[in-house]
Amino acid sequence: MRILIYGAGAVGGFLGGILTTAGADVTLVARGAHYDAMAGRGLILEGKTSGRPDPIRVKVCRPGEEKPPYDFIVVGLKSHQIAGAAAHMASLLAKDGMILLGQNGLPYWYFEKLDSPLRGSRLTSVDPDGTLARTIPIDAVIGGVINKPCDLVEPGRIRLADQASDRLAIGELDNRITPRLKEIAFVIEPTGWPVLITDNIRLLKWRKQLSNAVLNPLAAVTQASHRQIAEFPATRRFAKVMMEEVLAVAASVGVTPDTTPDQMLDDVVKRVGIPSSTLQDVRAGRTLELDALTNSVIDVGRLTGVPTPNLEIVSACAGLLNQRITDDGVAFAPAAAKKA
Repeated sequence: MRILIYGAGAVGGFLGGILTTAGADVTLVARGAHYDAMAGRGLILEGKTSGRPDPIRVKVCRPGEEKPPYDFIVVGLKSHQIAGAAAHMASLLAKDGMILLGQNGLPYWYFEKLDSPLRGSRLTSVDPDGTLARTIPIDAVIGGVINKPCDLVEPGRIRLADQASDRLAIGELDNRITPRLKEIAFVIEPTGWPVLITDNIRLLKWRKQLSNAVLNPLAAVTQASHRQIAEFPATRRFAKVMMEEVLAVAASVGVTPDTTPDQMLDDVVKRVGIPSSTLQDVRAGRTLELDALTNSVIDVGRLTGVPTPNLEIVSACAGLLNQRITDDGVAFAPAAAKKA
């Protein structure tokens, strides 16, 4: 199997690195200083369990330098970055090739291949003009949910956190268990990263969404980790209210995640304190992934008539922060306060 990691940032770089050490035929696509570091020194994975002691000599190329066709493309881009690269990625696929979309948030394909009155509905927050639906072959798409906290701390160096929940979940959009899912698991499991094949990928999407839709935008506007939000009484209460809205929207499309807000927040308190991807973006001055994380839930609520007032308030605040980042070209990073 020829594998391409398109967007080898933190998660994509981690997967590309461990696949390389497991002997897979994998190419990582990166650009700028991150490409230079990996092409020159190699990729460094730092982590007590999932890290590697030495730089990994990965096969890396810049966008446009790929050598197709590829049997399996793992898209490591953020959800709002996919449309700009969709046509190019589709052109790299082998006949009957697969493309794994494991981005956080609800995906553009949510209502595809689904036995529901809403089948074919479009989430305008994540695919406003239908580019993704038109460009990426729907039969090639594999749904994914990624659990692996990691942080691109500098070009070519990724810091990993090891948790009991670490895994990659994969599923077909029509919920079938197919041979190609088993083929993906067969390739990835030798790396040591567990793979769960599921017959309900949307359920797992909502379970992770319960955290991401709420805690990621709160982290952006408070400059706090998920754990700090869960530990501070006032933000914990507000997060619970927002999570109840997420659960109500999920229920409106027939999904009941197997957790409660209190269970989710209690679990967050036990986690390591690596900043969320959204908070990392705030501090680096990068566009925030708000549409897939929070606005997609609001979209589904509007389709099904479920109100989401608190999600909309936090989305508005984080949205203004995102506008400051994108329009003014600024980053918001911590600075030491001067003591009187």
